[in-house]
Amino acid sequence: MIPSSAPASVGPPPRHFALRIALLFCAPLIVNGFAMPYFPMWLSTLSMSDFEIGVVLALPMFVRVITAPIAGVIADRLGERTIVLIWSGFLALATALVLFYFRDFWPVLVIYTLQSAVYSPYVPIVEAIALSGVRRWGFDYAHMRLWGSVAFIGATMLGGWMVGIFGSDMVLPAMAIGFGLTIAMAYAAPRVGKPRRPSPITALTEPPPKSLKQLDLQLLLIGVTLVNASHAMLFAFSAIYWQHIGYSGTEIGLLWSAGVAAEVTMFIFAKAISRRFSVWVMILSGCSLAVVRWIIFPMDLGFSGYFILQCFHAFTYAIMHTGMQHKLVERVVESQEASAQGLYFFYTGIFTAILTFLSGYFYAWYGVKGFYSMSVVAFAGCCFAVAAWYLQPQRRGSGGKTSEAS
Repeated sequence: MIPSSAPASVGPPPRHFALRIALLFCAPLIVNGFAMPYFPMWLSTLSMSDFEIGVVLALPMFVRVITAPIAGVIADRLGERTIVLIWSGFLALATALVLFYFRDFWPVLVIYTLQSAVYSPYVPIVEAIALSGVRRWGFDYAHMRLWGSVAFIGATMLGGWMVGIFGSDMVLPAMAIGFGLTIAMAYAAPRVGKPRRPSPITALTEPPPKSLKQLDLQLLLIGVTLVNASHAMLFAFSAIYWQHIGYSGTEIGLLWSAGVAAEVTMFIFAKAISRRFSVWVMILSGCSLAVVRWIIFPMDLGFSGYFILQCFHAFTYAIMHTGMQHKLVERVVESQEASAQGLYFFYTGIFTAILTFLSGYFYAWYGVKGFYSMSVVAFAGCCFAVAAWYLQPQRRGSGGKTSEAS
């Protein structure tokens, strides 16, 4: 799908391209490493209800699905996409500083939603610049992206240690420092000019091509993104729950890091796994284990039990996501790649936003047993994926036998 060597018409890459892209991934994922586990904990210190926390976390996700494609269009049409990165970093830092002065539900909701709107295009545009380097000069995407995950793990661990010392008050300063790094890295980003093809978030502004309207592919996209979205309650309330049952900030950081480390490990071995197992085994095993993961989560597992359960993330996200990407490569031509990835982004964003909003209700009503609702969502995703397998053209065209290529 992506050429491994540069076309003859392309000049030399910017100096230290791979290093600069690796650092460019690190900055926003440091922000996410502080925000994802610990921002909900900060919200819980403001005497917000679980429902209000769910709203504060969910509304920005709805907004992000709209603002990211608009910013993507602007970035793709500018002479240089890093201009949008710089503005995104400055505006996100401004909202982070304003947030220091408010503690009530409505102001926090409005400011955090604005922050999400201006910050939403940062990572997708970094992805687009990285992929330009992969296509034009043959850089290794995985090796560049890997350092972002390492930065996320480091920020999560550091954040947990800081929570143990300073409490949740450390969250806003840590996020502000992270946004400052996004500005610095945006200035240091390699300049590669206009893209030769639209980025995935830009493609969302155009009607999907006919190949993406096939019923089995639509069912598969819905199924996989529902399973992705079933992680919503984990992202929103796991740190709050673990803090409630007495885990320290360092232990919470370790639990979050375990999931990301397992994900990174799976991505490292994904190529070898994809040679040994079919795409459908990868996708359906991830869907099935997600159902099991959310059924087990409310049990009294102890720290070691939760640590092992967090490692399920290697399957409930990483291997399933890899399988989905292989299926898109198999079914969608390269010229429609951006549209396919854009639709994947859209479904994941919408479903995650809806389930994050509902998680506020479920956690308020049922506490940790609300995770059973996520197993229902994952099971629904499994059903959609199985229906997609049953309806795939190869299977129907071979009298009920799936081709080896699938």
